Amino acid sequence: MTSFSPRSEVWLVALRVSAWFHCMTLLCSVVVVLLSDCYSETPGIVCSDGIGHYEIKFRTGVTVRVGAARTGELANRDCGAALRWEKQDLQVTGSAADVDIDVLGADIGFGVPVVTFQVRKPGVNSPVEYQIYSLQKPPQLLRTIVAKDFLTAADTDLDGRIEIWAPDASAGDNFEGLTLAAVEFVSTVVLRFEKSRLMDVSSEFRSYFDDRIARVRALLGAPEFAEFKDSDGKLAAGSNLGLEQLLRLRSTKIKVLEIVWGYLYSGREQEAWGELASLWPALDVDRIRTAILKARAQGIRAQVDEVESTLGLPPKTPTFIYKMPSEAAEAATNLAPAFKSDTKPQPILLRRPIPQNQEPTLPQTEEMVDLVIDAAGKVRSAQPEKKQDTELTKACANWKFIPACKNGRAVASRMRYAVSFRR
Repeated sequence: MTSFSPRSEVWLVALRVSAWFHCMTLLCSVVVVLLSDCYSETPGIVCSDGIGHYEIKFRTGVTVRVGAARTGELANRDCGAALRWEKQDLQVTGSAADVDIDVLGADIGFGVPVVTFQVRKPGVNSPVEYQIYSLQKPPQLLRTIVAKDFLTAADTDLDGRIEIWAPDASAGDNFEGLTLAAVEFVSTVVLRFEKSRLMDVSSEFRSYFDDRIARVRALLGAPEFAEFKDSDGKLAAGSNLGLEQLLRLRSTKIKVLEIVWGYLYSGREQEAWGELASLWPALDVDRIRTAILKARAQGIRAQVDEVESTLGLPPKTPTFIYKMPSEAAEAATNLAPAFKSDTKPQPILLRRPIPQNQEPTLPQTEEMVDLVIDAAGKVRSAQPEKKQDTELTKACANWKFIPACKNGRAVASRMRYAVSFRR
C-alpha cells in the first residue's frame, strides 16, 4: 500500500470509463476526498480529523454519509457517519477521529448488501470498530468486530466470496515486551461470514502464510537460530548479555515467533509446535507456548463464532479473470465469456499523491490504466499504459469502489480508465 507524507498536497483523480467489456464509452461520476495531515502511517480513509466527505444514495434507497461531525451549524475536527432513508436517520457515530468505508454494496455473508464502517474514536491507542450495517430499509447493525488496527475485505480468489483480513495486532502488541513496530509480519486472521456466522477461514490461505514464513526464514541463517537456541528465551533486561548481542537475539526471537505464528494462525498447530521445539530454547518451550496460546485467545479469535475445519476442505473453484476484448487471444479455453454487468463500479475513495519531482504545471494528457476490481470493490490489479508509472500503480492499490452488480450480486469486473489530474 502507499503511504502518504504529512501535509502533502493531493491530486484529485478524475476518471472516465473508456471501456467496459463491449467497449462502451461512458462517463463516470467521481467522489474524491482531500488528504489531511495524518495519513503518514494509515491507509487512505474517507474522513480523518474532520477532513473528508463521501455521500451516496444506494440503489436500495438508503443514503450513506461520512464527513465532518457538526455541533449545531459548525463543523468540528471529528468525523461522523449516518444512514438516511425516507426522512429517517440512523447515526453510526457522531464523534470519531477516523471513519472509513471498507465495503459498500456487496453481500459479505448476511444475504443482503451491506456497508461496513471502520470507526476509531479519539484517544491514543483507541481500537477500531468494524461496524456492518444492512443497506435494506430500515438499515440495521448486523455485527461489530473490534480490532486494534484497520481491517480489509477482499474477494481474495475472485470467486464472489468476500474475506475480511484482520491483523491480530491485539495478540502481538507488547507480547514478551516486544512492540508491534519491531514485528515485520503481524499475525493475520482471515475471516468470512457464512450465513451470518463469523468464521475463521485462515486455513484456506496457507499459501499466503507460507510465503511470509519463507520470507522470514530468508532473513536469518543457521548461526542466528543456533545462537538464540542457546539463550534463555526470555532475554530480560538486566541480563549479562551485551547490548549488541541482546538486540541481535531479540531480532531473532521476533522472527522465530513470526514463523510459529504463521503455522499456528493458518491452522497447522502440529507444525507450529514442531517449529517451536526446533528453534526455541528447550527449557523455555512450555512457558512460551502457554503465553502464545493465551495471547491468541485474547485477540481476534475471541470474537469468532466458529473455526473452519482443516479436514476435508473442498478444492477451490477455478478463478475466472475476465479479459478485455483485445486480450481474447490469450484467453484459456475454459475462460468465462465476457458479460455486461447490470451496474458499473462507482468510486468511493480515489487519491494520488503528487508524483516526485513534478513540475508546477499539471500534465494535460490522460493516462490509461486497466483495473481489475473485485466483488468487495477493491483494486486487485492495476496496469498503467506507461509501464514505468509505479507511483500510479501504488496509488491504485488503495482505491475503493462500489463493485459492479450482476443479477443483484456484486461481481468482479475489469475496466479501463483514463486518468487525468486536477488540484
